[in-house]
Amino acid sequence: MSHKIIFVNRFFYPDQSATSQLLTDLVTQLEFNSDVEIVVVTSRRVMANPDITLPAEGDIEGVKINRVYTTSFGKKALIGRLFDFSFFYLASFFTLLRVLEKNDIVVVKTDPPLISIISNVAVRLKGAKQINWLQDIYPEVATRLGVKGLGGFFGRMLVKLRNKSLVRSEYNVVLGEVMSSHVESLGVDEKNIRIIHNWSDGDIITPVGRESNYLAKEWGLEDKFVVCYSGNMGRAHEFSTILDAVEILKPNKNIVFLFIGDGAKRQWLESQVKERDLCNMVFKPYQDFSKLSYSLSIGDVHLISLIPELEGLIVPSKFYGVMAAGRPSFFVGSDIAEIKTMLKESDCGQSFLYGESERLASEIAALSNDKQRNLKMCERARLDYMEKYDRTVAIRNWQNLLLEVLD
Repeated sequence: MSHKIIFVNRFFYPDQSATSQLLTDLVTQLEFNSDVEIVVVTSRRVMANPDITLPAEGDIEGVKINRVYTTSFGKKALIGRLFDFSFFYLASFFTLLRVLEKNDIVVVKTDPPLISIISNVAVRLKGAKQINWLQDIYPEVATRLGVKGLGGFFGRMLVKLRNKSLVRSEYNVVLGEVMSSHVESLGVDEKNIRIIHNWSDGDIITPVGRESNYLAKEWGLEDKFVVCYSGNMGRAHEFSTILDAVEILKPNKNIVFLFIGDGAKRQWLESQVKERDLCNMVFKPYQDFSKLSYSLSIGDVHLISLIPELEGLIVPSKFYGVMAAGRPSFFVGSDIAEIKTMLKESDCGQSFLYGESERLASEIAALSNDKQRNLKMCERARLDYMEKYDRTVAIRNWQNLLLEVLD
């Protein structure tokens, strides 16, 4: 008896956004017999370039791609994003109705938010099964970031419908223990929750020594102790504690803070550099995927942050790339943070509460003067990554879960 496993996400290969890369990694590495067909339902858009329109159908390494039409207003205005989401909800719903058969499996991610509600209707109508792959939990993320219009009756209705879609699904895949506890608090039975961490590719992202790192030389950082922040500088991330630590360490000419990436808060961060005269802080744009081993390896230690209000709703994905590059992390956030637990287990970093700027600065200065300790933390980070968080580990866990649902 043949089955289909259908993955739903707004972006997919050749798009290079984080959710797209994870999905592409997974579907191209799954191994089933000829009775199981892998299908991806996605949009015809590329996140970084809304002018690109991809073909309606395609194939990559035996994976069938169904691309549905949607608008491409992008992130600039909330109303535009709502149009993009709405078109994808409707188009993916009717596509699922067309291709789904009884006992097929739908694996739905969280881009766009709350898509599990729409897909669950199609799944129930066709007698199929659903797995929710929760990268984040909406609408809670939006409301805690102050997005208006999600309170009152409308917000409560969205939460009720979302919770029902989670409860009715075979499994809900989450990114850690704290997120698992939150999902359980929504009424989902513990046995219907599985923890499968996100990942980076440990074959592609590898540690690079400073003496071999052309980017470090190109950026003039080969003789500095580099504290790196790499990735999204968005509203979900806490920077006040970090900036205060940067200011405290300004007299130390050996320590440089390197910020690589972009996001909603980058402009504000750059304005703070000018206002506080933070000459020890440098900005660089996002680096091509092929350069990640070099850009991540520049950091002697990396900074990761998450505002406490979002703990349990998001797990910062930059953590996996940092560990793959064999670098320790200093995390700023909640006392119950997922990253705090992971760092403690791996013994390759430290955690700091919001406002602990002096302690953060002190620990950075201490690490800059202890090369042997820094080297041991780097070694532990890489070893623990390969054991727990490499792509091969995650894909094996996904393979086992999907086989269980198929059986």
